[in-house]
Amino acid sequence: MTVMDVTKDPEARTMRIAARFDAPISRVWQIWSEPRQLERWWGPPEYPATVLEHDLAPGGRVAYSMTGPDGAQHRGWWRVVAVEPPRYLEFEDGFADEAGHPNTDLPTTVVRVTLTEAQAGTAMEIVSQFPSTDAMEQLLAMGTEEGMRAAVGQIDGLLGIGDSSMASSG
Repeated sequence: MTVMDVTKDPEARTMRIAARFDAPISRVWQIWSEPRQLERWWGPPEYPATVLEHDLAPGGRVAYSMTGPDGAQHRGWWRVVAVEPPRYLEFEDGFADEAGHPNTDLPTTVVRVTLTEAQAGTAMEIVSQFPSTDAMEQLLAMGTEEGMRAAVGQIDGLLGIGDSSMASSG
């Protein structure tokens, strides 16, 4: 399985996802750096994503929408803080309203993605930093852990590893 571990640290206000892939680091980086690949896994399988804007440079913006099983649109955005291809990405992640403007009623997180070469593949660590304990509790109650676990669980198929039916979809 792709996801090796999910660790929540309420004191540090973080959630850490550790995953491993049998693919080179340059290939795993592409799932973040190429918008058509990002939309094939960002979000749980029942909430497919469409990347609307993708500027993966410091100060850049990534905007996306996810379509729920009921057809409802859920929008989100990233503000890119740092990029060091193919090893590191940091961004602020937030929810958006129907027009794509940041939804200030919901908290944002700072997400740090680190890719490292591992034996016969790549290790990926995604650390989400919540602004407060209340924000962490709120977002976890909304299904953040389950959604991220399901999203990252789709990456093997995108990389062509494991279930070949997933690798050929999309």
